[in-house]
Amino acid sequence: MANSEEKAVPVVPSILPMLPVRDLVLFPYMILPLFVGREKSLAAVDTALAGDRMIFMAAQRVLDVEEPEAADIYPVGTVAMIMRMLKLPDGRVKILVQGVARAHISEVLTHTPHFSVRLDPVVEPIMVESALETEALMRTVRDQLAQIANLGRSLPGDVMNILDNIEHPGGLADLVASNADLKLAEAQQILEINDPLERLLRIKDILARELELLSVQNRIQSQAKEEMGRSQREYFLREQLRAIQAELGESDARAEDVAEMRERLIKVRLPEATAKEAEKQLRRMETMHPEAAEYATVYTYLDWLLDLPWGHSTRDNLDLDKAQRVLDEDHFDLEKVKERILEFLAVCKLRKKLKGPVLCFVGPPGVGKTSLGKSIARALGRKFVRISLGGIRDEAEIRGHRRTYVGAMPGRILQGVKQAGTNNPVFMLDELDKVGSDFRGDPSAALLELLDPEQNNAFSDHYINLPFDLSRVMFIVTANVLDAIPPALRDRLEVIRLAGYTAEEKQAIARRYLLPRQIEENGLKPKQIRFSDSAIRHLITGYTAEAGLRNLEREIGSICRKVARRFAVGKTKPVTVSTATIARLLGAPRYLPEEERKVDEIGLVSGLAWTEIGGEILYIEAHTMRGKGQLTLTGHLGDIMKESAHAALSYARAHAAELGIATDFFDQIDIHIHVPAGAIPKDGPSAGITMATALISALTGRPVRKDVAMTGEMTLRGKVLPIGGLKEKVLAALQAHISTVILPERNRKDIDEIPRHLRQKMEFIFVDRVQEVLAAALREQS
Repeated sequence: MANSEEKAVPVVPSILPMLPVRDLVLFPYMILPLFVGREKSLAAVDTALAGDRMIFMAAQRVLDVEEPEAADIYPVGTVAMIMRMLKLPDGRVKILVQGVARAHISEVLTHTPHFSVRLDPVVEPIMVESALETEALMRTVRDQLAQIANLGRSLPGDVMNILDNIEHPGGLADLVASNADLKLAEAQQILEINDPLERLLRIKDILARELELLSVQNRIQSQAKEEMGRSQREYFLREQLRAIQAELGESDARAEDVAEMRERLIKVRLPEATAKEAEKQLRRMETMHPEAAEYATVYTYLDWLLDLPWGHSTRDNLDLDKAQRVLDEDHFDLEKVKERILEFLAVCKLRKKLKGPVLCFVGPPGVGKTSLGKSIARALGRKFVRISLGGIRDEAEIRGHRRTYVGAMPGRILQGVKQAGTNNPVFMLDELDKVGSDFRGDPSAALLELLDPEQNNAFSDHYINLPFDLSRVMFIVTANVLDAIPPALRDRLEVIRLAGYTAEEKQAIARRYLLPRQIEENGLKPKQIRFSDSAIRHLITGYTAEAGLRNLEREIGSICRKVARRFAVGKTKPVTVSTATIARLLGAPRYLPEEERKVDEIGLVSGLAWTEIGGEILYIEAHTMRGKGQLTLTGHLGDIMKESAHAALSYARAHAAELGIATDFFDQIDIHIHVPAGAIPKDGPSAGITMATALISALTGRPVRKDVAMTGEMTLRGKVLPIGGLKEKVLAALQAHISTVILPERNRKDIDEIPRHLRQKMEFIFVDRVQEVLAAALREQS
């Protein structure tokens, strides 16, 4: 700092008795009452009073030390003047001291009977001219202290007046520090700062922090006081409202709710544990105010608890003949499913009580899986509930949310049971194979308990949090494919496969169910429109290509709408829908039947494939050309199908001599295997024997019979393994006018799935080795 000189320091003795003090720091010019009780401290006071009444006061580093050593005392303290002394009855002394000047201990001379120290005075520079910055800093500190006083911090009454008269920054800093209620370490730090401006800056920072703390504290207190005031006001208003209602004879909302719940609790037959929980929640509700948030939560919980059908069930229709008629009325064929339902009814009739089975209908879209559930409910005389699991990713959809969450509800299972109003409905879980999982849990894992007849008698929903008996519910699950269902869940299901329909079955279903329904839905009368048998068959073969019936019904509905438009504009002549009429109303056929092969060809084989919408013909072509042994595979094939091609090639090379192929053929030719419709992904092992037949036909030059189709997996040793989807594949061959099908021997047991009248139209060749396939499918060279 420019323009500074040393401030005059009061003359103090160089050797003084020392008084260690606890929990306070004495600043110059500060007047402080002090109680003295320790022997050394009393001796130091006596020595000071016997002399010039001057004493050196320094703070202890640790408060708990009763007999401090020199190292336990801060080296910087304040020389003080003892202004008054008063002896107390308990032996202690009360003194009134005033700080004189800072000093630094240079040497401790004696320890007994009291500390005696040699002191170096602390020389403090002062400002000759007050710079603008210094004046601004002093004004800031004064304002801060005033704000602290306004925020409720009590200060001595004359402090603010004294502050206005102090012109030196160091004196201002000392006065503020002595009245700012600082911690010991902070006060000692300020005492040890020699530069007055630096000391004042430190004080400013401390006051700024104190101001912020006081502001936050006042805001919190204000908010709490305001909230308390609002709550008290609302309480008084509610009590007044209750008194007014009582005076007018009006009922209390809470009393009404409690009375209603208690009446329902008496009527509903609850299990013992559930009744105890309901009574407990009802008592809680009685003690709450209707406007409280918790009141609505408890009320909703009790409402759900008492709405669930704990003891209400419907009586099963045990008339087997009537059930058979209902099932036959609603669905054509599906004999296996109908037989299983009648078995269930028969056992119920004999045992009177039976756990509900868990049936799983697996099949392509549109074959009647969902509508079959409705028919089963109608045949049993039970309520029907359906929920779709497609796209569900949250476990809480099954088990519900815990009541701690805002807007919590039971899961969709108990919601469905409440909707049915009985504890034994037919409950359909649609699209089980479409369930997903993410960070919210795995819904399929939550279904494990639900779909286990040995566990679901005490199903626990997170919201209700009480066991609910679902063992009497008849669960029906639907899926398009089984592979997407976890094995542990699949093990709990009784799988019933629903294959696609034949053209004859579709025609019968359309005549019996689809046509009457669409004629009625489109506002027509049966006499206004008539479909010929040839027209229905043309719709089936030329405008749909599916295993189910949805598209067929859609096309029938489209024709009915176009005919309805004619009647709407005033035409009255009945319409007979023929093949020509369909072409005029719907346009050219969308699907052309597979072109029948005219001649036997080399390297071209008709395979059979399974898809989610049914079976289809899969042509596989093999061709050879000069080259160096390269195998090319095209047609958007998956890894498993490519592996089948390599297995077929390895079989041909291993049995080259037996097949009549040159043993070094692979070094001189390239082989190309192609599966048409290259834009459609194809995969699976069941094309193994088809690829082997096409490859060996191309290598040997033996043509493949045009009237033969085949399916089967093969091993490197030529063993033919079984396949799935037999009925769908055979129906695809029949639709392509192929009468001979080569199947694995181990699939012979599955041939009963195919209707008898279709089996009579076809020839099945069961094979166990690839040699048998070649013998049945290849002709001799001409």
